[in-house]
Amino acid sequence: MKKLLIIAIVVFTAGAVNAQSSSNPDGVKFGIKAGANFSNIIKTDDSNFNTEFKPGFNAGLTMEIPVVNRLAFAPELMFSQKGYKQTGSFLDVATEYSVTTNFIEIPILAKINATDKFSFVIGPQVSFLSSTTVKFTSGDQSTQNRVKETNDNLKKRLVGGVAGFGYDFTKALSLNGRYALDLQKNNENGTSGTPVYKNQVFQLGLGFKF
Repeated sequence: MKKLLIIAIVVFTAGAVNAQSSSNPDGVKFGIKAGANFSNIIKTDDSNFNTEFKPGFNAGLTMEIPVVNRLAFAPELMFSQKGYKQTGSFLDVATEYSVTTNFIEIPILAKINATDKFSFVIGPQVSFLSSTTVKFTSGDQSTQNRVKETNDNLKKRLVGGVAGFGYDFTKALSLNGRYALDLQKNNENGTSGTPVYKNQVFQLGLGFKF
């Protein structure tokens, strides 16, 4: 995983360097973005495992390289929280079980400018699992554990797809919305505590271009 992540970062950096030395360097834009995640899972087996959306956040670096009129190459380097939660009760005490999975992600996007302010993005992304945290809350009591990679059956690398929109308030400030879905299952057979599933996440945030 570390080698692939390093390669992805090198590709991102090489693109930036190449863009800066291109014939149209003024057209290249760099930026930062951050926002909220609303994530859940899509089960791909028949297990009786009902889940709800849980909140999280995302933040990272963006780059936009013009290709032709109204089309740009837009890779990103992001941190993104995903996961799911289950709520219920036991002996009239409210309970909640939640799983938080932290990812480093490399979306490789095409940006299509429909108007001067409104745009669409679409493309694949590679997600690298950095950590998994499981939390159980019963009433006022809660326990939290970080899942060890050696004891966990989750895949550490996943390929997914991204689609979304952007709206530019100004040349520097923009609003963005995304939907991302893993195209691979988290594992092949699941475990007694982890069903076979794919991550999905809705994102909404703000971006700032330099």
